[in-house]
Amino acid sequence: MEQPLEITPLPSKRIVQTWWPLAASWILMSLEPIVLSAVVARLANPETNLAAWGGVVFPVALIIEAPIIMLLAASTALSKDLKSYLKLRRFMMVAGVSLTAFHFLISFTSLYDVVIVGLIQPPSEIIEPARIGLRIMLPWTWSIAYRRFNQGALIRFGHSDVIGLGTLIRLIADVIVFTVGFSLGNIPGTAVAASAVAFGVISEAVYVGIRVRPVFRDEISNAPEVEEPLSLRNFLEFYVPLAMTSFLTLLILPLGSAAMSRMPSALESLAVWPVLSGLVFLLRSLGVAYNEVMVTLLDEPKSYFGLYRFGIAISSMATVFLILIASTPLAELWFVRISALTPALAKLARISLWFALLNPGLNVFVSFYQGILLHARKTRGITESVIVFLAVAGAILWGGVALQEFVGVYVAWTAFSVGFFTQTLYLWYRSRPEQQILKLRDAVGE
Repeated sequence: MEQPLEITPLPSKRIVQTWWPLAASWILMSLEPIVLSAVVARLANPETNLAAWGGVVFPVALIIEAPIIMLLAASTALSKDLKSYLKLRRFMMVAGVSLTAFHFLISFTSLYDVVIVGLIQPPSEIIEPARIGLRIMLPWTWSIAYRRFNQGALIRFGHSDVIGLGTLIRLIADVIVFTVGFSLGNIPGTAVAASAVAFGVISEAVYVGIRVRPVFRDEISNAPEVEEPLSLRNFLEFYVPLAMTSFLTLLILPLGSAAMSRMPSALESLAVWPVLSGLVFLLRSLGVAYNEVMVTLLDEPKSYFGLYRFGIAISSMATVFLILIASTPLAELWFVRISALTPALAKLARISLWFALLNPGLNVFVSFYQGILLHARKTRGITESVIVFLAVAGAILWGGVALQEFVGVYVAWTAFSVGFFTQTLYLWYRSRPEQQILKLRDAVGE
C-alpha cells in the first residue's frame, strides 16, 4: 500500500526573506504619520491642525487616490513580461493624470465647499487649514501611482529590497520638511504635514523610477512572453474589483470623519484620530505586507501550510504588542512624551486604543484570504468583503450619530473593529474552495 506523501510546508526562511523587506517598508511608511502627528502637536494650534489633517486632508487625499492603490498588487501579479508591463504602465499614466485633475477640482474650486464642507461638515475652525493642506497635496496621487506600479514590477522580479530603501528615502525627505517647518515655527501644522508627505512621496517615486530602469532593461524586456497575453478585458476583470475594494475600504475614513464631526467631543475625537491611526497602522503594517507575500509565494508548491502558520505567528505578535501598549505605562510614553498630546487627549486616546485591539491581528488574515483570491483571479469576493465591512461599520457609525450618547472616536474604532472582523469571516468563507484546492495541491505534492 502506498504511503501518503509527507507535507513539507514552504520553508519559513523563504517566507521571511520575502516578507521582511516589505514589512520593513510598511513599518517605515507607518512612521510617517506618527512623526507627522508628533510635529504638528508641537506647533501652534495643535488640536485644530491635527483635526484638519486627520479628519479631512489625509482621508480625502486617500479617497482620491483609491483607484490606483491596488496597482502594487496588480503589477506584482501581472507584470510578468514586457508587453504586460507596458500595458500596465499605460493604464497607470492615464489613471494618475485623471485622478490628479480631479484632485485639482476638489481643492482649487468651489467643489471644496460642496463636497468637503457640505458632506463631511467638519468643525468650522478646520475648514480653511484643510483646504490649504489639500492644495499642497496635489502631486500626491500621480506620484503614488508611479511608485506603486513600479514597486510591483520590482517585487515580481525579485527586488523587494528596493522597497524598504525607497521608504527610507521618503522618510528622510519628510524629516527635512518637518525640520524646516518646526524651525520656522510660523507655518500652520496642516501645511507642514501636507508639504512633508507630498515631498516624501515624490522623492520615493523618483528613487523607484531610477531603480526600475536596469530591471526593465535587463529582466522585464527579456522575460519570456506569457502564454495568455494580458488584454484590456482581462486586466479590467482583474483590476476593477480591486479598485472598487480600495475605494470602498478608504470610503470609511471620510465617513468616520463625518460621523465623528456629528457626535459628542467632535474636535477632540478628530484631533486624536491621526495619532491613534498612526499607532494602529504601525502594527497593522505587519499584516498589510503579507498581501504581496501571498501573491508572490502561493504559486510555489507546498506553500499554503507554511504561509498559514507564518500568518498566525505575525498576527499573534501584532495583537500582543498592542495589548502591551494599551495596558502598561507605554501608553503614556507614546501619547504624551512622543505624540505630545495634552493629558486630556492622551487619556481619550488610551481608552480608544482598547476599541482597536483586534485590528492589527485581523489584518494578517484579511491579507491571507485576499491573497488566495488574488492567486485564483477571483477578485470579486474581495470587493464583496469590503462591502460587508462598509455596511457593518457604516451601521455602527450611523447608530452612534443617532444616539448621541458616546464619544465619537470610541464609536469609530468600534465600527472599524467589528467591520474588520466581519470582513475577515466573509473572506474566509469566499476563499474556502480555493483553500481546498491549495491544500489538495500541497498534499499530493504537485
